[in-house]
Amino acid sequence: MLGGYGVFGARLARLLIADGHDVCIAGRNLEEARSCAKDLGCRAIMIDRAGSLDALAGHEVVVDAAGPFHAYGDDPYRLARAAVAAGVHYLDLSDNADFCAGISALDAEARGAGICVLSGLTSVPALSSAAVRALAGDDVPAVIDTAILPGNRAPRGLSVMHSILSQAGRPMPIWNGNRWEWAVGWSKPAQYTLPGGLVRQAWQIEVPDQLLFPAHFGAETVRFRAGLELAVMRYGLALFAGMRRFVPMPVTWPVVRVFKALADLLAPLGSDRGGMSVSVTTRHEHRSWRLLAEDGDGPFIPAVAARALLRRTTLPAGAGPAIEAITLAEAEAAMADLRVVTERSVAPTSPIFPRVLGQDFHALPDEIKETHWTLGTSRWAGRCEVQRGTGVWPRLLCAIFRFPPASPQIEVEVTKTVTPRGETWLRRFGRNTFRSHLSAGPKGMRERFGPLTFSIGLEVRQGELHYPVTSGHLGPIPLPHWMLPASIAREFVADGKFHFDVGILAPVTKRPLVRYRGFLAAKVPDDPGRQWPSYQ
Repeated sequence: MLGGYGVFGARLARLLIADGHDVCIAGRNLEEARSCAKDLGCRAIMIDRAGSLDALAGHEVVVDAAGPFHAYGDDPYRLARAAVAAGVHYLDLSDNADFCAGISALDAEARGAGICVLSGLTSVPALSSAAVRALAGDDVPAVIDTAILPGNRAPRGLSVMHSILSQAGRPMPIWNGNRWEWAVGWSKPAQYTLPGGLVRQAWQIEVPDQLLFPAHFGAETVRFRAGLELAVMRYGLALFAGMRRFVPMPVTWPVVRVFKALADLLAPLGSDRGGMSVSVTTRHEHRSWRLLAEDGDGPFIPAVAARALLRRTTLPAGAGPAIEAITLAEAEAAMADLRVVTERSVAPTSPIFPRVLGQDFHALPDEIKETHWTLGTSRWAGRCEVQRGTGVWPRLLCAIFRFPPASPQIEVEVTKTVTPRGETWLRRFGRNTFRSHLSAGPKGMRERFGPLTFSIGLEVRQGELHYPVTSGHLGPIPLPHWMLPASIAREFVADGKFHFDVGILAPVTKRPLVRYRGFLAAKVPDDPGRQWPSYQ
């Protein structure tokens, strides 16, 4: 086991020895290897990944638990190829997306030798994919959302810290609403609930799941976040990420050691409770699997997948990322002697429009219902006509709200994204965009444009959906009726297509402000198996 004296390698070695395996700790530092081996009661040897690998001969399996895998240089799979040549199965604990995906290049060679070569046999993607399959079953998940949330007292490995710091503030590809987009490492925090009601915050970073799960599971959206228990560390890293967005500072080993020294000063704070959350949203259900590790057993979780696989009598031949390399039942069995609690939950999906309309929603035509059944991010595209009001007042309001210019025919695209409070709608008319936020209110729908919020009394009339404005607020201040815009907006079906006709009359004067009418259809998805475009 290379890196067998590291944070995760030593714990995997301990689990494998408990299962009766003959383990040999290996690495460049023979003194550390011998110290760890003495503690575990096993053997130790010195191996430098960049040097001679003759010592692999005579072993059945080599596990690379060293890393950081994103920094393996121009020949990242040298150890894996040497293992295949020596007739030794190769496994690693990589959580780097490119490294896990790229190892498939050795598939023909590994199959020909009857050797197993698996990358990412750790929390992601091995354990996360096992949980996704158990939750999804035969259904195609619309949204996959995973988070890893360690306790602050868990030991920190330099390789893991190097990986996270290298991503902070740098562009990363994500699969969102059937399209590749670019996001920023350590951004967009969200809350997750673990067993026992423990709530933790996590931030977006890159792991193999975002690259590999879209094509493998057919999901529309794949999310992953990681957390730090202490707010000072989370927001300190967010500040570092913000700086790197404008000044791309290199993350060198001296920089990593400075961060580790600072983190070690805070190690006595927080707790030794950590966890993991995996959720799958299907058409009608939101299904979750959650894990809570207590009493310092959290760092064993990244070793569970390898332990579960090595409990089998035979290993599969071929090379690739460790997606569904184990089952969730095998993983949970491999945690049975750890202080770990797992739980599952199932709840019906609750898109905002069915929630507000109740039974009336089901009276709508399918074409309208489909546009309002967004589970993660949905995209709609079509064409429309735009008319603008005349006069100084309508022009001023159109400029403030960024309504599109008049046009007899213009491309239109609407992107709807589910948020914790409702949905965000981004409308694009040609090059012009404007955004609003929808949420469920006590008396119907609310739509917010910046500081202005309007209550909308959604109504279903003869198979059409109407959007009359009933009240409004500027921040917390209610607007008098004469200051409200009048909305003559409806959605309907014509020629088998979803159509919209939105007319808005200006507040005070009630003169025409803007009117746009046209059609929308579901936007054609990107190919999830296609490599994302170069970052611009």
